[in-house]
Amino acid sequence: MTHTAGQSALPAGSDPREHARALHRVRLRALSGAEPPQAVRTVIGASWRRARRRGLDPGHAPEVPPLGGGDLARRRAASGLEPLMPLLRTRLLPAAEAAGQIMVVADDEGRVLWREGGPDVRHRADRLGFVEGSAWDESSVGTNAIGTSIVTGEAVHVFGPEHYAESHTPWTCAAAPLHDPVTRAPLGVVDLSGPAHTVHQSTVSLVDAVARLVELELRAESDARLAVLREVAGPVLARVGGPAVVVAPDGATAAARGVDVPGRVWLPAGLEPGELWLPALGRWSAEALPGGWLLRPAGRPGGGGVEDGEGGSAASVVLDLRSRPARLRVAGDDGAWEHRLTPRHAELVAALAAHPEGLSAAQLAAEVFGDAGRTVTVRAELSRLRRALGPLLAHQPYRLAVPCTTLPPP
Repeated sequence: MTHTAGQSALPAGSDPREHARALHRVRLRALSGAEPPQAVRTVIGASWRRARRRGLDPGHAPEVPPLGGGDLARRRAASGLEPLMPLLRTRLLPAAEAAGQIMVVADDEGRVLWREGGPDVRHRADRLGFVEGSAWDESSVGTNAIGTSIVTGEAVHVFGPEHYAESHTPWTCAAAPLHDPVTRAPLGVVDLSGPAHTVHQSTVSLVDAVARLVELELRAESDARLAVLREVAGPVLARVGGPAVVVAPDGATAAARGVDVPGRVWLPAGLEPGELWLPALGRWSAEALPGGWLLRPAGRPGGGGVEDGEGGSAASVVLDLRSRPARLRVAGDDGAWEHRLTPRHAELVAALAAHPEGLSAAQLAAEVFGDAGRTVTVRAELSRLRRALGPLLAHQPYRLAVPCTTLPPP
């Protein structure tokens, strides 16, 4: 049993009942602290360890009350997922109903926002407490596809006794995260769940494929908005003198002239017209445009740096691992920024925060992956991270240019 996240929980050619019995023996010994007769899947073992560290009792059902109607409605509106529901219903709901399962959509904190499917399986889910408004993050209920996919940032299949809570072991579930195609921030999770006898090897692949399809739709919508903004940007950039950048409200770069900028600029929350300091650029000024912002250097031409010209700087950096997803918060003279991190980026930033003197790519690979040879992966991930953090992320060796306070998970 050495499958990883994103792969089926059911080995090829195996009998689900026999596999469930084998998993049950593994689960009993592993959760009691004894050496199991065979290895549990890596993604499941890691999740069980997280649940034990949080003090969760696998033998008792969690008591996290579901959200009331008003709170649920507000969560739905805040998630931004409601426009995606028609596509998810078209692509996944027929498969769920044919398999005797339910389709579930949760927000990025693991709260169930929508739950749809046949009446029989919905009634079974009711008895489990798997209802709209319920909490299915790992901190609340331990190992499950929704909560574990939020932590790993990958599609996850959990079958029967792989669940941490005893009451959940009669179920199977497959979930995949949804990400904003521009910021890569987690949006939520889509899941298919049902009684354990409905398990199928292809379920996790189906859910993951639909999640990627949704992200492609979101990317197409973002590209369409950027195309409109580029039409506005052309005349504006032709009129202004010197370097300038036009960005969308989410920071996506629509057009630039006379300056090399990343594909997305990390904008502060509640951006208003005027001078400001930008993590990736330095001290610039912002001017509102229809559908976006015009950015131009202020102070020294081109800006640039963790501390720039006219006194703009990153005064403090906080890595908050208590939230799901983890967040990097930067406060400066001109405002505050919050960047939601993928699980992998959170691990990298945490390692750098713990080593202010800096780490080489090999040392980072050993810290994060337990394998000093995975330097290519480390460099690729840090390159993506630098597009958001700019000069806050230094190199040779890799380090944070400003001291960082880490708030550890509970």
